[in-house]
Order: sequence, then C-alpha cells, then structure tokens
Amino acid sequence: MPFIQAPPELGNQYTTDRALRSYLARVLDADTLAEIEPGLIAMGELAGGELYRFQLADRKNEPTLTQWDAWGNRVDRIEVSPLWKEAERIAAERGLVATAYERGHGPHSRVHQFALAYLFTPSTDLYSCPLAMTDGAARALIAAGNQALIKRAVPHLTSRDPREFWTSGQWMTEASGGSDVGLTETVARQENGRWRLYGRKWFTSAAASQMALTLARPASNPPRGKGLALFYLETRDTQGRPNGVLVNRLKDKLGTRKVPTAELTLDGTVAELVAGTGDGVKNIAPMLNVTRTWNSVAACALVRRGLALARDYAGKRVAFGEPLAEKPLHADTLAGLEAEFQGALQLAFFVVELMGREEADKASAEQKSLLRLLTPVAKLLTGRQVVHIMSEVIESFGGAGYVEDTGLPLLLRDAQVLPIWEGTTNVLSLETLRALEAVGGLGVLKREIGIWLRAVREPGLVKISAQVERAVEQAEGWLDKESGDGAEAGARRFAMTLGRAVELALLAHHAQWSLDEEKDQCTVAAARRFASHGVSLLAVMDAADSRRLARDGSK
Repeated sequence: MPFIQAPPELGNQYTTDRALRSYLARVLDADTLAEIEPGLIAMGELAGGELYRFQLADRKNEPTLTQWDAWGNRVDRIEVSPLWKEAERIAAERGLVATAYERGHGPHSRVHQFALAYLFTPSTDLYSCPLAMTDGAARALIAAGNQALIKRAVPHLTSRDPREFWTSGQWMTEASGGSDVGLTETVARQENGRWRLYGRKWFTSAAASQMALTLARPASNPPRGKGLALFYLETRDTQGRPNGVLVNRLKDKLGTRKVPTAELTLDGTVAELVAGTGDGVKNIAPMLNVTRTWNSVAACALVRRGLALARDYAGKRVAFGEPLAEKPLHADTLAGLEAEFQGALQLAFFVVELMGREEADKASAEQKSLLRLLTPVAKLLTGRQVVHIMSEVIESFGGAGYVEDTGLPLLLRDAQVLPIWEGTTNVLSLETLRALEAVGGLGVLKREIGIWLRAVREPGLVKISAQVERAVEQAEGWLDKESGDGAEAGARRFAMTLGRAVELALLAHHAQWSLDEEKDQCTVAAARRFASHGVSLLAVMDAADSRRLARDGSK
C-alpha cells in the first residue's frame, strides 16, 4: 500500500490549551472559574470537533447576492454559508455577545465572554467579525444614552434567542477616505421630519446584518470629521424590503471570504441620529474600541489554532527517520512561535480585563488610562504577530500547507485582514501617540509594569525584568526627543516597542505566578524565548533616507 500521511487533528480546544487555562486560573477566583469552566469545556469540544469538521466541509461555500427577484423587484438579499448560519445560532445561544451585558461575573464578565469567543472564532471562518460589530454597536448605543434606540436595538443585539438575535454593521469606509473618515461624502438630509442618507459606502463588512451604525454629514454641517454625525439604521423595513440600501456587489477578497463584505449605495435610507448632529467620530469610538479588542483576541485565536494543528502534525509526520517533533530545528521553530503567541495572549486579555473593569465601574483612573493607551497597541501588535506566525505555521507543513483542501491556507489568508481591519498598523501607531498625549505620557504604564515586575523572583525572570525596563526607558527617551516628522516616522517602531515590552512584562509576571502556583516551567521558558527575540525596535532612522527610499528606491 502507498504511504498516506495522516492529517492533523484537534482535540478539545479548551482542555488542551495550557496557556488559556493557566491565564484564567490566575485572573479568576476559584468560584468564578468553576462556574464558567463547563461552558468553556463544551465550547472547546465543539470547536475542536463538530464545528471544525463542519468548517472543513463548508470550505468552498461563500456568500451569494441576489439583487433582483423573478418579477423584477430589487431585493438585494445576501445568503451566507451553512457554516455561518450555524455559527449565528451557536453564538446567540451560548451568549458570545450576551455574556458581556448580563454581567453575571461583574468585572470578569468580559474575560468570560472573550474566552468563549477565542475558542469559537477559528472554527467559524471569522464569524467573530459580525459579533465584534454587534458588541460594539450595543456598547456605542449604551454610551450615547439614546434611550429609544437602546430599548429598540440593544435587546436584539444581546439576545440569546436566535430568532430575536440581530447583528450589526459598522459602515464607515468610503472610497474617498478609508481611515480618513473626515472625507466621508455620505450626506444626511431631513425630509418630511425624517433623516435620510445618500452616499456610497465602499467597504461594509457583515452586510447581511439587520442594522448598522454609520457616519454621515448633515447637509448644513462643515467639512471634515467634526461635521459628521452618527446614525442608526435598520437595513430592511417592516415588510422586509431594502431600506434604501442597494448592494452594488460583494467584494472579492484575499481572505475572510465567508464574511459578506459589500459596496453599498444609500439612496434615501431612513436613519436616526444616535447622539446629536455632530461629533460622529467621537460617538462611534466606543464601538471601535470594542471591535479592536475583538480583533486582538481573534489574532490570538487564529495563532492558537495554527499551532495546535502544527504540533499535532509534527508528532505524526516522519521525516529522515523520526517525527518532526523530535527534530531539534523544527522544535526550536515551533517554540519561538509559541512564545510569541503566549505574549500576545497575555496582552490581548489584559486589555479585556481593563474593559470589563471599566464597564462594571470598577476601574481606577489609572486603569482607564491604560485601557485608552493599550487598546490600539494590542490591536496593532497582535495583528502583526498573527501574520508572521501563521506564515511560519503554513511553512511548517511543507507542501501540504500550500494546498487548499487541507484547510491550512485559509488560516493565513484570514489572518492577513487583522492588521488592516479597525485601523492599520500605521494608523493605530499614530493613535498610540495621541493616546499618550491624552493620558499624560508613559508614567501610568511604567507604574503598572513596575507592579507586575516587583513580584518576579526567579533569576532568569529578574534578568528579563531588567530588559523590559530598559526598553521602556528607551521608549520614554525617544518620546521626549522626537517631534514632528521624526515622531510620525518612528511611531510604528515606538508603538510596537511598547507592545512588546508589555507582552514580556506580563509573561514574566505570569511565569512567576505559574511557577509558584502550578509548579510549571512552561511560561518561564516562553518568557525567556520571547526575550531572546528582542523588545525594542527603536533604532535611529533618518527621515530623509526613509522618504528617499520610499519614493525612489526601486526606480
């Protein structure tokens, strides 16, 4: 019989996830963990079993758009794949949005919610996208205090009943602006006592949702961002007809192909103001903070899935006389990726903790400042890490990693969206500088890192602590010295240095706890390996050289 390679398999994605279980054991009290763990075990079993098999079988299915019915009526119906229909049911019933708003575990409700989302995401072809916007819409409506819209929409957005559950879109991107939403061309006009929207949204994810929050400019408002207002709309009227929303086409994308992303024309779409006729960017900010956190957790989730498959395969694939797992170079490669994953997990979930504390009114002023600062940092850094790691994971399978019906290339293609959605790396690097200005510099972060590192006693971790402190001091020195073009040119390296310093500090802090409480050396090894990869990226660059190379380098 010819040789046939056994494919990689997944077990229960909770019980086999050492890093997640150890993290939860540290941050949750024993009673809370005991209460939520059965649900996490069940989700882990589903994600590694039935749902994963469904995902592989559903590989070729993609959303379809029907613009006209048989009799010439414009219907603009988007049909999602069977996997996504099942994912919607599971997400509603298991409270992937609701858990955060039920507040069953006070400030830790967000940790519970995102642990579920982390397990669920990799087996559903990023159904986390509409869930992120749904969660963000609920948060933005509550923050705006519009009681009529809260009463109308939030019960749907946070329902556990699939028949009542709504998802939400987030319609900001236009061909004129992209991240520069101040260039938004969509106009809002009052006609017969109702607001109607007119314009073209170039990139709208989860376009099959029942509602959306969108930016538009009331006709009499000034240009740029201050003149924008935030509007709520429902995509269909009470008879199920399109609410002036014309779906021009579905986007043909590199990845996230299950996500129905569309170009839309708003042609008299009935809408309601969320919070006044101005400050739309400010009023949608709570939504962006939530979706960026979902993005960070999704990055960790995809990395974890890739590593789980790669480790299982390495134990089965025999090359040159022994399993890949026994080959020192292969083991060294996977170990480096695991260390980066563990750092990303600690950072993403620390932001989740801060969000939960703020929403439960348990956050100090310092913790609110940390949330403001670290939300963009976590998103941008984990978005870069997931692409690098998933590229290495695909390579670890050799040729099989490049073959579509293994399901592996999908992981890399889907990962590539995570540095782009909800603000690119460069956009969020500049946001990090603005956040530092708002919170008064690095003092609050330095104090928090100092608290984490004071608990560290293991000699290797003490050395790592010193490395973290040097990197933060270097970042602070750079911040004091640079301004203007120099600050903008180095913003990416600065933000990633901050992020890597926080990841390593959290890893060292967790490693000491794990050593004390679990007698486990694994996180210590991860911290050592992460530290060896380096923390600071703040080498001095000449701005004139940068412009010259960017403009003329390949002419």
